[in-house]
Amino acid sequence: MIHKPAGIQVSGNSFKTITNALGQNLKPSSLPDKVRPQPVHRLDYATTGILLVGKTSLSIRELNKLFEEKAVTKTYFAVTISVMDRQGTIELPIENKPSSSHYEVIESVPSERFGILNLVELKPETGRRHQLRIHLASMGNPILGDKAYGIDGLILNGKGLYLHAHSLTFIHPFTAEEIHLQDQLPERFRKIFTTLH
Repeated sequence: MIHKPAGIQVSGNSFKTITNALGQNLKPSSLPDKVRPQPVHRLDYATTGILLVGKTSLSIRELNKLFEEKAVTKTYFAVTISVMDRQGTIELPIENKPSSSHYEVIESVPSERFGILNLVELKPETGRRHQLRIHLASMGNPILGDKAYGIDGLILNGKGLYLHAHSLTFIHPFTAEEIHLQDQLPERFRKIFTTLH
């Protein structure tokens, strides 16, 4: 498990990617099927948070399978704009594929510029590209700092996207124990909400 900062691709054609950096920054596995460490799922360029990495060909294969079978519970936190229901499920197809996200508002605070800012816990059921960003924007509650799906005049520039991959829970493919990994919320989230102090 590593922390992914904002503003870097997980993988792709550019030199500066998480995948390219892992080999120099992680200790290799001592197992015979060790390979160059690689991520087993993706996070958007602008999203911060927890990223699971495999170091052996077997672990990469098994972890990939868990994600494909939707056997990993992913929890994100976002800061959204405007009044929201306390909780709900957003069912909205993305690129003609069914997509579902559960949300719960943890705290709301008044904001001079944005009216209301909400700290929202999100659990996506599916893993479509930009799913959480599209789902929240579709309700009129875009994520703070979202230039692609935000509302004109209410886009925060220069602070990045307020979307953080907070935790992953799954059954370990080899030991069968429940694993719960988490990455604490960035300081910029904690500056807005008293719950996080």
